[in-house]
Amino acid sequence: MTYPTFVAHWIADAEVPSIGGGSFEKRCPIDDRVVAQVARGGAAEVAHALSSAAGAAEAWAQLPAPRRGAILGRAAQLLREREQAFAAIIQVETGKPWKNAAAEVASAAELAVFMEGEGSRFYGRTMPSPILNRSVQTLRSPIGVCAAIMPFNSPLAGIAWKAFPALLCGNAVVAKSHELTPYTAVLFGRLLKDAGLPVGVYSAVQGTGPDAGAPLVQDSRVGVVSFTGSSATGKLIQKTVSERAVLAKVCLELGGKNPFVVCDDADLELAADLAVASAFVDAGQRCASGSRLIVFDSVYDRFRAALLARVARVKVGSGADDECGPVISRANLDRLIGQVAAAASRGATVIAGGQAVPALAPGYYMAPTVLEGASEDDEVSQQELFGPVTCLYRVRGFDEALRLANGTSYGLTGAIHTASLHRAQEFVTRYRGGLVSVNGATFGSGPHMPFGGVKNSGNGFREPGTESLDVYTELKTVVINHNPAQL
Repeated sequence: MTYPTFVAHWIADAEVPSIGGGSFEKRCPIDDRVVAQVARGGAAEVAHALSSAAGAAEAWAQLPAPRRGAILGRAAQLLREREQAFAAIIQVETGKPWKNAAAEVASAAELAVFMEGEGSRFYGRTMPSPILNRSVQTLRSPIGVCAAIMPFNSPLAGIAWKAFPALLCGNAVVAKSHELTPYTAVLFGRLLKDAGLPVGVYSAVQGTGPDAGAPLVQDSRVGVVSFTGSSATGKLIQKTVSERAVLAKVCLELGGKNPFVVCDDADLELAADLAVASAFVDAGQRCASGSRLIVFDSVYDRFRAALLARVARVKVGSGADDECGPVISRANLDRLIGQVAAAASRGATVIAGGQAVPALAPGYYMAPTVLEGASEDDEVSQQELFGPVTCLYRVRGFDEALRLANGTSYGLTGAIHTASLHRAQEFVTRYRGGLVSVNGATFGSGPHMPFGGVKNSGNGFREPGTESLDVYTELKTVVINHNPAQL
């Protein structure tokens, strides 16, 4: 599928330009070429989309949940039929290797199928009452209008994780595309239209966070805000909503500084393979990226050698067999190279990568980078870099590894490699994170699995899984009293 030369907003089942006619460039990370002009949205476009959503929300909410789910089932079928087209758009927008772009489409289809099933399992509860002739139950009620604010790293998965459960729950959705990946959300709107979604129930606006995201979050017609992105922006959204005239539910899925612990009884070759996958899949642009490799002293040198041998074999590029694509923008590439150089100036040693890949210029490709010897309280150890950069740390044993694993303000995912059930279980219990992997990568979530973090990685909600229904519905308690004398 050819990328359009102009990317519009998607409002009321139509592509519309900005009211003021403004636009900005979209460049392809693979080769730095300008592929499109993108409509620059602001308060006027947001208001248009919200009016469309508010007008459609009530009728959509009244449709029985199984029938809403059936539309998602049709969307899953269409995603599978259009996998090549969606993957082509994702690749132009992100630069991902083809297999990763196609896998994103497949995972979105799987989520739609799972959520279709939840339409027939839209459970509340019945509860006994201590009062005679009284029954008590809970029902799930739609909230109304959902604002879904997108990340750039997985543009289709990002919107699917929010829109599918939100729609299943009976809400209308207004998505704010990330400005670096604008067209996927529009193509998603066309797919939903073809699947039978009523007009106005899904819209997508283009623009920056300050221009389009802020008025969307500030509008009191929005009953739930779901955001995936940086911790700083998540905190700003939480603050903004708290200052509105009418509060809204806020779901935040934020950053990570995820530990990957290698014990002295680990399978070192397997651990090295999975450490590389954790650190460099999607060019490290994953909130679940394995950016801190914490290794027991007694196996440190052997693991280090295995790791560097595997890093040297990483195929950088966007082809069918490549593993590590470009970062999303020239600005991010320059930032990452600067952060690595700054860490080196503070005492860390660059033992792999650290620079752009000259052979792939002008694309935004950075060589897979490994730092050694960074202080545990250094910026590179504490802040999410969101790129193909990971750090090695040497520890004496389990207690020090656990302390280091918990030693950041984040708590999204973590992994431990060990043959010991006792160590694994203790790490599961004591690591403060939303997901723990034993002898696996730091990433790996399915449509049936709740995903999210603690501390600066999230505010307690989980997407997707059945738990996502708690984000997009309110529980209504119903108390019914009856009088047998009036039978």
